[in-house]
Amino acid sequence: MTVADLGALLARTVERLEAAGIRDEALGTWKRSRGLFGVGASDSLVPAGRAWRLGVLLLTRDGRLFSTGEVTRAVEPGRAAVNRSAAGEQRRAIRAIAAHGNFPRGEVINYGWEPIVLDEASLASSAGPLSIREGVVQVRTTPSELGWISVDRYLDDRVLILLGD
Repeated sequence: MTVADLGALLARTVERLEAAGIRDEALGTWKRSRGLFGVGASDSLVPAGRAWRLGVLLLTRDGRLFSTGEVTRAVEPGRAAVNRSAAGEQRRAIRAIAAHGNFPRGEVINYGWEPIVLDEASLASSAGPLSIREGVVQVRTTPSELGWISVDRYLDDRVLILLGD
C-alpha cells in the first residue's frame, strides 16, 4: 500500500464502517476558560468532531486520521476513594469534566489525539503510528520494531474486530 493508494483505502474503510452501522465516538479537545481576573479559571472538554477508534488510529468520515490519545466517558465520576492512586483520581476528575461538558451522557470521548499528515514526506519522517517503511505505508502496533503491519491489513483487521467477525 503506497501513499497514493491511502485515500482510496480510507474511503473504502469509511464505507464499510458506515454500511455496517458501526458507531463512531466523540473527539474532544481541551479548552481553558480564563475566569474573571484569573479567579474561576477551569478546564473543559469541548466537542471536536467524531471518529471511529481503530486501535492506534482514529478515522473520521472525511478520511482524516489521528493517532489515538486518551479515552474517557461522559459519566458522573462517583465518590473520591481514600486509597485511590493519583492516576485514578486524575481519571475521575476527567470523567467529571466530561460529564459536565457538551457531550451526551455515557458518550465515549477521545482526547489528546494528534492529527496524522498523510503526505509522503511527513509519513517518511514520522515517529507516530503511521509511517512509510520499505516503500509501504505501515502501522506501528507496539513500541518494538516487530510491531509493524501494512495499513491495509491493519484496517481490515480492525474493521473485522468491530464487526464481530
